[in-house]
Amino acid sequence: MQVGSEVLNKISALGLDVGKKRIGVAGCDGLGMAATGLMTIERKSFDYVVRILQALVQERSVQVLVVGLPYQMDGTIGAQAKQTQKFAKALSKALNLPIEWVDERLTSFAAEQLLQAENIQPSRNKGLIDRKAAALILQEWLEVRRSHAPDGR
Repeated sequence: MQVGSEVLNKISALGLDVGKKRIGVAGCDGLGMAATGLMTIERKSFDYVVRILQALVQERSVQVLVVGLPYQMDGTIGAQAKQTQKFAKALSKALNLPIEWVDERLTSFAAEQLLQAENIQPSRNKGLIDRKAAALILQEWLEVRRSHAPDGR
């Protein structure tokens, strides 16, 4: 798409907040400016998750998976991060998509804070927290991507 003399690179990415019970899923607009929570997937089985994500990948022409990696507070990779890596790599292979990683420390906390600011009780909306956390992960990736683009987008 051209706007004046600038060419805007289209992007379609899915942001994933991978938890033990649920996966928050976020998507972005075609220009890669804004991320929004799309859904929360219950982790019933790996095949179940793949089926749901395959439908989203096709519907949205997804090019990349952006996965939050839960580093420990000291910046090291602990057991949870290793589990997330293993799961996301299997998803990447099943969906035939590359993975980009984002440090997701405190995204669930930030998502809860945003919900509280909207007068929504986080304790009653775990799936909403997961979606919002996925959107924060994807938004961070989009902002880093724009900051490294040649024209600053």
